[in-house]
Amino acid sequence: MARIVDHPILGKLEDRKAVAFMFDGDTYEALENETIAAALLANGIRTLRVHEESGTPRGFYCNIGHCMECRVTVNEQANIRACLTVVEQDMVIESGRQHPNIVKRMVEKL
Repeated sequence: MARIVDHPILGKLEDRKAVAFMFDGDTYEALENETIAAALLANGIRTLRVHEESGTPRGFYCNIGHCMECRVTVNEQANIRACLTVVEQDMVIESGRQHPNIVKRMVEKL
């Protein structure tokens, strides 16, 4: 995992317990009290979901809870913001998927 462990202003990262979680079926480690966003970034994951209609990759943008780009499904609850949610032991996180285009399907049926 890649993390800043000695920051010039914040100082040294204190020792924190490792927390196991799953993302899209794979097991990763976070540090205790770390957000989902920070844990995924530290594990090299940049894409959290795809755009609902176009399917283009989406990742972290504002990282303060305003933009909603980091929405994931956590323990089967959809639309959880990864930048505001702390990882918990054995948490199951799934990336956002592209939804079927309802309008396109309706037009094709005509």
